[in-house]
Amino acid sequence: MSDATTTSSSDKTGEKEKINWLAEIRGLALMLLAVLAFHTFVAKPFYIPSGSMMPNLLVGDRLVVSKWPYGWSWVSASFHLLPRSDWRIAPGTPEYGDIVIAVPPTHAEDYIKRVVALPGDRIAVVNGQIILNGKPVPQKVEPAVRLPADDDGQCDGRDCMAAFAQYRVQLEDGTTVYEPPTYRETLPNGASYLIIDHENQYLDNMAEITVPDGHVFLMGDNRDHSADSRAPVEASGLGGPVPLANVGGRAEFITFSLDGSATYNPLTWLSALRPDRAWTSLSPQKDDD
Repeated sequence: MSDATTTSSSDKTGEKEKINWLAEIRGLALMLLAVLAFHTFVAKPFYIPSGSMMPNLLVGDRLVVSKWPYGWSWVSASFHLLPRSDWRIAPGTPEYGDIVIAVPPTHAEDYIKRVVALPGDRIAVVNGQIILNGKPVPQKVEPAVRLPADDDGQCDGRDCMAAFAQYRVQLEDGTTVYEPPTYRETLPNGASYLIIDHENQYLDNMAEITVPDGHVFLMGDNRDHSADSRAPVEASGLGGPVPLANVGGRAEFITFSLDGSATYNPLTWLSALRPDRAWTSLSPQKDDD
């Protein structure tokens, strides 16, 4: 009687321990679909890989990019799984000064740049200054930003830190920084933000063009180290105005940031944190703020 009871209990325990692999796989698939849907329609995380948006974005910043402000298109899908097209659902137009992610015409890679001209605008660049609809966009000299001199990863191989060598300064506490020339640029809607412009190069001058309907003109805030709408596709640039169907969302805020000292070892993450950058809004300052 006792042996029979023990055997019966063992059988029941074995049955309970059996895993329903089909149900487990289905659950994981549903969770993955939910994540992909959230990334496609609502928001997605974004990592800053280059210094083209300094001083406002640094390599190592982690952002939240919202997907709905300008509607949805082929570029909205996670991993850009859809074929290129010009269709848009619930289309919207960015505002001057918005920071957006956009895909270049030749490869499926996300660039992050700032909107400086809208559909129908006439835009030129003269000696590094934007001329918008025939009027120079104001640039006001600001106190130089301070970029850590020991963080050589900020330029992602573009060697802009080497270009900043003449602006290397040692502070009273012994810290070494770069202090490149910094300006505050203000667009027609009052959106203003800091830019770095420290040398004369070929992107500083561009003949006037008209931004076509359904397009925007994008530039990086680190003006001498940004492959943007000024730069040809052959130079890894955006090759001119960007179709709004290729704009995938708006950068909203920084969640956290790690400097170049972080490795795959989680123990290094705490010391690499830049605590002052967490939860920083990426909306441009307005004149009436």
